[in-house]
Amino acid sequence: MADPGQAFGVSSGLLFGLAAALGSGLLIGLERERHKRRGTHREPAGLRTFTLAAMSGAVAQALDVPGLAPVGALAITALAAMAYLRSRGPGRGLTTEVALLVTYLIGALCVTAPLLGSPAAIVMTALLAARTRLHRFATQVLREEELHDGLLLGALALVVLPLMPQEPLPWLAGMKAHSLLGLMLLLLVLQAVGHVALRLAGPQAGLALSGLLSGLVSSTATIAAMGARSRTQPGLTLACAAGAVMSTCATWLQAQVMLFAMAPQAAMTVLPVSLLGMVLCGGQGWLLARRSHRLEHAAQAAASPDGRRGPLRLREALLLSLMLSAVAVAVSWAREHFGTSGLYGAVALTALADVHAPIASLAGLQAAGSISAAQVLQGLLLAFACNSATRGITAVAAGGWGFARYVVPALALPLAVGAGLATLLAGAR
Repeated sequence: MADPGQAFGVSSGLLFGLAAALGSGLLIGLERERHKRRGTHREPAGLRTFTLAAMSGAVAQALDVPGLAPVGALAITALAAMAYLRSRGPGRGLTTEVALLVTYLIGALCVTAPLLGSPAAIVMTALLAARTRLHRFATQVLREEELHDGLLLGALALVVLPLMPQEPLPWLAGMKAHSLLGLMLLLLVLQAVGHVALRLAGPQAGLALSGLLSGLVSSTATIAAMGARSRTQPGLTLACAAGAVMSTCATWLQAQVMLFAMAPQAAMTVLPVSLLGMVLCGGQGWLLARRSHRLEHAAQAAASPDGRRGPLRLREALLLSLMLSAVAVAVSWAREHFGTSGLYGAVALTALADVHAPIASLAGLQAAGSISAAQVLQGLLLAFACNSATRGITAVAAGGWGFARYVVPALALPLAVGAGLATLLAGAR
């Protein structure tokens, strides 16, 4: 098939790039035209100016004259500066002038990479159009402590994590400092996601949603809090039990995410059992929430008790990471000295306090090739069984039997059915 651009002495790729630059300039120019100021402080650039800026960048890039594109960018910058000085007034910003320079660069990009230039124009137009919403979010919706936590999360992910050494540490049972920090970062991200979801859904989501999100931090702590609330507000027993049960669903979810992050092969082996645990706990929590006749009061009670505290719990995540180190050493030492029985004994003891630490240790051992995926599954069920005993005792102590009689079956049922499923899977292999 003949190249349609040959009739004009140019390639079809260049024609496509020029067309993309034209469309990009028109798109950005339309948005700027609709938001131009009128009167004395009228905006200097609109539909035609932005279209010409994009086409200027495209033509400068297409001519392939050395230095022409940078000179064009300097010219656009000078014109934008002159326009700003002539039309500046109260509340006048630099958005239009900066957008004009970016439009020129997008036009040049459309010639070399139109599949990047056109999406860049769309993103830029959406950013410009969302001015009011972004200003409202930055000044009214986003709280100061949330901004600080977001900056902390970004610093850990983009600055600290890449600098961590990735060599196995012998004194840490072969685990990597990079992996441990990544695990702490994962916990912080889950906390942030839970906070954002709760902010978006509002308190009307009820104690069930609150329990699910709080369970991403600590299911045991969530059960204790829900039990205490149930004891002081007996009318909310069913709603509090729904939140406690949903927190156990979050524990199954978090365990599976940790395995996918640290030992993908073991995660695929454990996935059917984890999905079963999530479905059973989630289903029981949903039924309890449905049975509650005071969802409105429960939703009001679900409001965050932390007041203006930020979403991230850095201390809890840091303590968990330090505990992971100690547990990893203990589990590895037990496996080396006592074999498989020592491994499972260490898992059982550490799981009484926290279920995530032994699971992370099992994942690290499996990733290093020290244990099999089947042993990870057995260890996971053992860890959940021991930790469920702790959570069951917590439910009775915090909320009494009237509260615990809804929570304990939700802890036991996934374990019993999961053990049966694991036996069937092992037999099938």
